[in-house]
Amino acid sequence: MNADPATLPRVVIVDDHGLFRAGVRAELEGVVDVLGEASTVEQAVQCARRLEPDVVLLDVHMPAGGGAEVIRQVARTHPGVRFLALSVSDAAEDVIAVIRAGARGYVTKTISGPELADAVRRVAGGDAVFSPRLAGFVLDAFAGSIPVADVDPELDQLTAREREVLQHIARGYLYKEIGVRLGISAKTVEAHVSAVLRKLQLSNRHELSAWAVERRLVG
Repeated sequence: MNADPATLPRVVIVDDHGLFRAGVRAELEGVVDVLGEASTVEQAVQCARRLEPDVVLLDVHMPAGGGAEVIRQVARTHPGVRFLALSVSDAAEDVIAVIRAGARGYVTKTISGPELADAVRRVAGGDAVFSPRLAGFVLDAFAGSIPVADVDPELDQLTAREREVLQHIARGYLYKEIGVRLGISAKTVEAHVSAVLRKLQLSNRHELSAWAVERRLVG
């Protein structure tokens, strides 16, 4: 028998893949109250502000700034909303970036349905939730053993979109491929790369890749 909806954590699911959102909704049916879904940063911000859920279950990698940008925008107007990142990535830089933005937890998409429901309940109750491996990243970062991007004065010059483009360049993607992944044109990608090169005083994408790898911005 399902619990009384009035006692369940109120959740918004954010992911740019509809089938994945449907799967998460099915897994959580009856153990959380799913108020709504969103597939983009803009939709997620609007949905979270309008519905004021207890927890936003949030994908990390989306066009237009990703999960960290959702957290930053919502937190400015609705600081009581909590965020739990749910991602395919277990890379240290992804975990650290979203936690620094304000997420209360980070779990990967290999998590089981019951484990995910428990994580949502715990975050709704004010706990921080990580797998042991990911918790280690966070502890190392705040202890100073992992460089954290947000305190790098050079990286801090870049916009959220420029950082996304930088990471994709460092991973070897072509402008057209980056455009498809971020939902922008190849020309726009090229413009972002030019801006990043200018700000960092670098000459080409090979130097840019080396710069990003040196700062552990890519796994």
